Amino acid sequence: MLAAWQQVEQDGLKAAQDEVRPLYERTRDFQAYSSWLVPGLLQIRAYTESVLRAVQRRRVTVDDVGAAVDVRMERQRVLREGDRRFAFLVEESVLRSGLGGRDVQCQQLAHLLTVGALPNVSLGVVPMGPDRVRMPVEGFWIYDAAQVNVELVSGYLTLSQPSEIALYAQAFGELTERAVYGERARALIDAAVETLG
Repeated sequence: MLAAWQQVEQDGLKAAQDEVRPLYERTRDFQAYSSWLVPGLLQIRAYTESVLRAVQRRRVTVDDVGAAVDVRMERQRVLREGDRRFAFLVEESVLRSGLGGRDVQCQQLAHLLTVGALPNVSLGVVPMGPDRVRMPVEGFWIYDAAQVNVELVSGYLTLSQPSEIALYAQAFGELTERAVYGERARALIDAAVETLG
């Protein structure tokens, strides 16, 4: 099911953030791939504000960015509550986006290292390079292998058909094999910090 952004965000960004709260609270196994941004559960407040402010300026008439940021920050409690597992994959280019400016990006990268060290969190970075066989796909989240959400330019796609979920699970598996973890991921994050000067 595709929900146009106009529909999803008609009452503002806070309402859109509130709407997904039950999904996060009931999910126990999260898999997220991001080709453009740091995933929301891993964002610091200033980074989230930069992301949501850009969204608001582009397509939302209601300016409730501060309240939407509060909701997203509160939602991060799922990282530390209950018996949940998180597997995050980000493209290396995400580390170098510069979103929010130098200081925000440096703080965000340091936060990735902190959250990536949690025992229930796996953080992989898909390195750039000339040997990259496949193009990155759109960012997506898999929730308990029961639902996939994809953010598109035109709207928010929710998939619940097993065959569609299986395609995203396969893509996640392939990206997982290409990703680096631990010290190798840390080295890519540190290199990104160095380029920020």
